[in-house]
Amino acid sequence: MMKKSHIVIGVIVALIIGVQSCERFEPKLPPEDSLLDGPMDGLNFAEMQRFLDGDQTFEEVFTIEKGLGPLFVANSCVSCHAGDGKGNPFSTVTRFGQIDATGNQFLHLGGPQLQNRAIPGYDPEVLPAGATYTRLTPPAVTGMGLLEFVPDAVLLSMADPEDRDGDGISGRVNWVNIPAFIRPRSESGSKDGKYIGRFGKKASVYDLLQQTVSAFSEDMGISTFYNPIDLFSGMPIDPEIATQKVNNVSFYLQTLKAPIPRNQNDPEVVRGKALFTQISCSSCHTPQLKTGNAPIKALAFQEFYPYTDLLLHDMGPELDDGYTEGSATTAEWRTPPLWGLGLAPDSQGGRYFLMHDGRANSIEQAIELHGGEASRVRQNYRSLSPGEKESLIKFLKSL
Repeated sequence: MMKKSHIVIGVIVALIIGVQSCERFEPKLPPEDSLLDGPMDGLNFAEMQRFLDGDQTFEEVFTIEKGLGPLFVANSCVSCHAGDGKGNPFSTVTRFGQIDATGNQFLHLGGPQLQNRAIPGYDPEVLPAGATYTRLTPPAVTGMGLLEFVPDAVLLSMADPEDRDGDGISGRVNWVNIPAFIRPRSESGSKDGKYIGRFGKKASVYDLLQQTVSAFSEDMGISTFYNPIDLFSGMPIDPEIATQKVNNVSFYLQTLKAPIPRNQNDPEVVRGKALFTQISCSSCHTPQLKTGNAPIKALAFQEFYPYTDLLLHDMGPELDDGYTEGSATTAEWRTPPLWGLGLAPDSQGGRYFLMHDGRANSIEQAIELHGGEASRVRQNYRSLSPGEKESLIKFLKSL
């Protein structure tokens, strides 16, 4: 008779062979630099638990029983930010009602955001007569914690509102009112009671907690401890989601990793990177920034490469939608980070929808839409040879 030990060894060998056979048929994990989602390095165990809980809530589909509505735009965070990436025309939102720094004159009629969906028994909003508006494509949400903790002093040092250096670029910060529940960072200075915004297409949002609370309210119609108001009636109601869940979504956004650049040693990418600086794209799309002190150790004093100065720039009449937020003019837009640009089609249905409203279907089209302060840079781009343009685009797609 066969000994029991031989039988056990035979079973183990069979299991190993079986596992190895299965592994041959399993799909390989995609390279880390091809994904936008995932935590940044350096989080401890407790922070990872918060990240995972925030991730779960970010992907949760909200129903009427969970507080959705009665008016809303989307029923989940991920429906607008698939894979933490950019949105597309189907997730584009409409903002309306403000034409200058005096504020939104249509708040009593549903401003600033149009809720184009409603639960049964309610009617979705329609644009009020006479309201100017703009359409905004949701941005990618990765690396935003790094942007949050760039000191205000750095942004102010890059601003040149009077264009004193004569380069045609006059970026400036957007001074905005912040909600009562927001506690300003210790390094933040104020001006006439306002603080520097850095998120949103117009840099009208101060930090990621404000962004999170606003998204629950304006996008999904869900009241929170921070904003316990029913979107439809404007009346106070009990919070419809646990405060810890809201805080963890904010933490999740703070600790999402930055996009990882690809093919940086490719000669064409290296050439395109040099051209990017040569034609002055870097005047607004600042390659490197550094965080200051931060309550999350992994975010403190980190150098990173977002390709943005987080400042407002006048982009000319073609991009003037007649709508604004905070102290920005209707033609001013915050410089969007370029990191992750090459991965944008992964969340946009296999194609590009660029600029604030997704009107550009290629990087080349997006560059051609740069007017106003960027007119000289656009002309520099037009003067490049076809081969140089190809290298520049390849560099941008590598980010």
